[in-house]
Amino acid sequence: MAESRITSLSASIVNGLSVDVEEWFQVGAFENVIERCDWNYIASRIEGNVARILDLFEWADAKATFFTLGWVARRHPRLIRRIVDAGHEIASHGYDHARLFTLDPECFAQDLAQTRRMLEDASGQPVLGYRAPSFSIDQRTPWAHAVLAEQGYAYSSSVAPVVHDHYGWPEAPRFAFRPLADSNFIEIPVTTAMLGSRRVAAGGGGFFRVLPYGFSRWAIHQVNQREGRPAVFYFHPWEIDPDQPRVENAPLRSRFRHYTNLDKMAGKLGELLRDFRWGRMDAIAAREHELLQEKAA
Repeated sequence: MAESRITSLSASIVNGLSVDVEEWFQVGAFENVIERCDWNYIASRIEGNVARILDLFEWADAKATFFTLGWVARRHPRLIRRIVDAGHEIASHGYDHARLFTLDPECFAQDLAQTRRMLEDASGQPVLGYRAPSFSIDQRTPWAHAVLAEQGYAYSSSVAPVVHDHYGWPEAPRFAFRPLADSNFIEIPVTTAMLGSRRVAAGGGGFFRVLPYGFSRWAIHQVNQREGRPAVFYFHPWEIDPDQPRVENAPLRSRFRHYTNLDKMAGKLGELLRDFRWGRMDAIAAREHELLQEKAA
């Protein structure tokens, strides 16, 4: 394992590491310029990118959860098996990255069922976790948690408890909670930190790429040390791929968010993996379930 810089205060806490497995052309930033009907004709880069991530995780002795699109699993079943064989968890990211507020409860249930079949067929393991595309469980989709519980999911990591122009549920709790009174189903929000009295996004993705690494290190230390809680971090395979095609007709803001610091991402991930302990989201969910049981007792 790489030389560790984990501090004694953070050494006992295992944080949740997650990868949202989708192609570079399936992101929300390009949804208005790349049509779904064209996806089958665009060159895939997912296998090479995930292979690099698996190598990085092996180097760091880190385990993770791969929230995977059914669309990807259907086309790359051997990739799903490779992820599982390396000791990581496969969980659902929905079929084709449709945001939940574009669906109704019935369509969402169908999306969950077909994606789960594809992921379980490819992985040979039960799928217990879910992450909504673009963190789209929010005040517009109050029915989503009930549908997930009815479908037999144990946990979700689909809430971003911040203000953002593309997503966000700022009134939601910052840490794991039970959204349903009659169920043990758990929602585990992506990490935020407190900057004075203001919540700030600190769980990965574009914020991690654009901002200096020191910000993320400070934020995770805050969550681990001051709050005594695990952080939840996410990123995408395309974020370590500086050679991916450029979508020149996308809006300037979308291009900035998507392409900034792609060449630095792998190095920053290496620092993150070295500085903190990381594990699968199903293990985080199990520990949070125990903590919530203790609080309720």
